[in-house]
Amino acid sequence: MRDQEKMQVVRIYEYGGPEKMQLEWLDIPEIGKDEALVKVKFASVNFLDIQMRRGDLVKQKFYGKEAGFNNNMPITIGSQCMGVVEAVGENVDHLKPGDRVICGGVGTYATHVISSAKRMIPINIDIPDQQAAAGLTQGFLAYAFTHKAYPIQEGEWCLIQAAAGGLGSLICQMAKLRGGKVIGVTSKEEKAKFVLEAGADIVLISSQENIPERVSEITNGEGVRVVYDGVGKDTFESNLNSLGLGGYLVMYGQSSGYVPPFDLMKLQEKGSLFLTRTNGLPYMKYWPEYMDNFQKWVANDSFSIKIDHVYPLKDVSKAHSKMEDRNSVGRILLMP
Repeated sequence: MRDQEKMQVVRIYEYGGPEKMQLEWLDIPEIGKDEALVKVKFASVNFLDIQMRRGDLVKQKFYGKEAGFNNNMPITIGSQCMGVVEAVGENVDHLKPGDRVICGGVGTYATHVISSAKRMIPINIDIPDQQAAAGLTQGFLAYAFTHKAYPIQEGEWCLIQAAAGGLGSLICQMAKLRGGKVIGVTSKEEKAKFVLEAGADIVLISSQENIPERVSEITNGEGVRVVYDGVGKDTFESNLNSLGLGGYLVMYGQSSGYVPPFDLMKLQEKGSLFLTRTNGLPYMKYWPEYMDNFQKWVANDSFSIKIDHVYPLKDVSKAHSKMEDRNSVGRILLMP
């Protein structure tokens, strides 16, 4: 019987640092009629997981029950994984046992995940498990932001914050595929080489340079056409000051904290700017289009996925510390 089987999960009983996470054994519950059971091959470490662990999401309506998050302790950490379907509920018709899937939701730092089958996307291309776990979903976000949220045009300057990170480096590559000219910003000089390898034309070190001033110099005073930013509070003013007239600020995260409320007139004063805080949900209808392109780009070496490190599940605290301390370049994975 399923309830006699066990799974390992990473849970917290209170918000706090990496040391709050505990690896535990639990029974695998029966699956519901609209759910599927997935054996996890790799779980990706996202900054969202760190915010979940710290309690940063508690007051954010978006990350409430609709997104699968709750504040009832204990909480199983993790928001994304790749695995193989072991069983499906009676109402599930788009998945079958043996299918490889990307699974989003809550509680993916585990050996097994039970979730709504609607949160699972079949992997229908030939790609290694690690690469699928590290890059398929993040690659889609990079695609959505650069091809749909603001489609970069040939020769346009764009600024990418946290360009050495897992998503930032993929945005760099997508921007170059669009023909854009890329200014990549990173926090440490030793990461600059990786940002250049990801396609950036110029790398700026945020701890050493005034970013808006340097952007003005690089673009002959015009500013960039678009900024892609997952940092949030610490880079918000700098981003606005780096944009040219009618420029676009595409925000997709808040690793430094949430941007405080501000006067919309600032957008007009700084050049009639456009601002969005987005994610991948508005663009999911483009997933098949993305998958077709993704396979072509990987095949001709136009797009690659950098994996910084793969940690065993028991070393989850090390994985979080590495990302939180900004010591990673590329994606970090956990392997149950």
